[in-house]
Amino acid sequence: MIAAALVAWGCGAQERFANPVIGRDWPDPTVWEADGTFYTVATGMRTILTSPDLVHWTDSGKAPLSEDARAKARAAGRNFWAPDVVRLGDRWMLYLTCYNSDRDCGIFAFSAEAPDGPFEFIGKITHSTDTGIKDTIDPEVLQDPATGQVWLFFGSVGSQHRVRLNPTGTAVAEGAVYEHTAGLKIDDNPSRTQVYEGAYLYRRGGWWYLFVSGGNYGDGSYKIRVGRSRTLEGDFTDREGRLMKDGYATLLLSSDPEDTFYGPGHNGEIFTDLRGQDYMLFHCHNRASGTRSRFTFLQRLFWDAEGWPYFEGGKVLAEDLAPLFGR
Repeated sequence: MIAAALVAWGCGAQERFANPVIGRDWPDPTVWEADGTFYTVATGMRTILTSPDLVHWTDSGKAPLSEDARAKARAAGRNFWAPDVVRLGDRWMLYLTCYNSDRDCGIFAFSAEAPDGPFEFIGKITHSTDTGIKDTIDPEVLQDPATGQVWLFFGSVGSQHRVRLNPTGTAVAEGAVYEHTAGLKIDDNPSRTQVYEGAYLYRRGGWWYLFVSGGNYGDGSYKIRVGRSRTLEGDFTDREGRLMKDGYATLLLSSDPEDTFYGPGHNGEIFTDLRGQDYMLFHCHNRASGTRSRFTFLQRLFWDAEGWPYFEGGKVLAEDLAPLFGR
């Protein structure tokens, strides 16, 4: 039974929910769904949360990684950042940044039979010491339904890149080439306003949308931006047709210095409810909390007549219409 905060069918009114939906430090969230249950993990990889509706979250008490997998990940990097979970074939795959420094970090793969793990260690996908790409972080893995090819998008201060993976998503494909897709290097943009990270790809209406975050994740300069391409292999451009790899992207969500909710960024997945309404998850600071924690927020995403996404007012909402799932 969906919680009462969703929909009052008797009167036909859609109720509202309050942000943040996860009121604890939960940065860089990834969210996935299986059999009517939503799951999420975040930077730190401490536990798995579950929800029936993206609004009400419960700590499962389950560690996402097995003890052996965690030990192997810890040997690769002291910090666990920005996980990404995706279904490939009959396996659930988890991709994780294991980070020591911008020159010593990489993306590692784990797999599980069940959507809530535990995920077991597979191995290294790519590493900064092998490629020379600074900040080999923030993995986004997806399979192109048109070609069956599996792609990895990643990166930050060394600029965002993409590379093709093998069909099982367990290694870089033989002969694959790393390609610059979005953002500038930090050497060319010290303010980080055009240094993009937190890649997320979404397909709609014949376009692939590349959502990115730019600015400093710890303050109000952090913002969500977007560009699009007809293919995953093509050039992504902003609304004016400028290349994302030249540092351009269309502003989607931002904050002002006086805002209670500031620095929205590193969005998670987009989900469509039974009414056809789209919702995006992302992390954001809450000034009222008195902490530097990054909580997880949920907000309805709209699309204009030209197929570009936008948020109401371009700002983070304290409350929004509740999504409808599970009916």
